[in-house]
Amino acid sequence: MTGPITINPIGVIHSSLTESQGTPIQPVYAKGSDGVVEVFEPYGQALKDLEGFERIWLIYWFNKARQPKLLVKPYMDTAERGLFATRAPCRPNPIGLSAVRLLRIEKDRIYVTDVDILDETPLLDIKPYISRFDRYDVQSNGWVDQMSEKQWIADDRFQDGGEGGD
Repeated sequence: MTGPITINPIGVIHSSLTESQGTPIQPVYAKGSDGVVEVFEPYGQALKDLEGFERIWLIYWFNKARQPKLLVKPYMDTAERGLFATRAPCRPNPIGLSAVRLLRIEKDRIYVTDVDILDETPLLDIKPYISRFDRYDVQSNGWVDQMSEKQWIADDRFQDGGEGGD
C-alpha cells in the first residue's frame, strides 16, 4: 500500500512533563510520574472492562518531535545508530508506545502513573498490557546491552527546536 493513511486522535494525554529535556526516557524510569488520559467522545464506552488491567499500552503521536532522521544518537549512547535500532521519537511516522500503570478510570478519564509522555500528546489507541502476550525473556538487546543505565533522562536532542545530539 502506498499513499496517505488517515489517523485521528481518540484523546489526549496530560502529564506534568512539558518538554523533553528532563523527561524519563521509558516508563520503567518514570516511577511516580502521574498523568491523566482524556478519551474523547464517542470513545468513552470503549473503556468498559479496561479497569481490571494493571498496565495498559498507550499508543500516541510524538507531536513535538523533530523531523525524521535515519541516523540518530539515542539518549543512552553517544554513537550514531540506525533509527529503527532505537526508540528515538523523530521517526517517519512519529508513533510512540508506553506501558503505563493504570490507577483508576473515572468516566472518560484514565488515571495512570509511570508516565514518560509529554503533556498534550495526542492519543491514538489504548490496548491492555497482558504479560502472557507482551513479555518475552530474550538473550540479546542489541547495542543496548553494552550501555550503562546512567542516561535515563531525556535531553532536547529530538524535540522540535532542540539543540542537542545532532
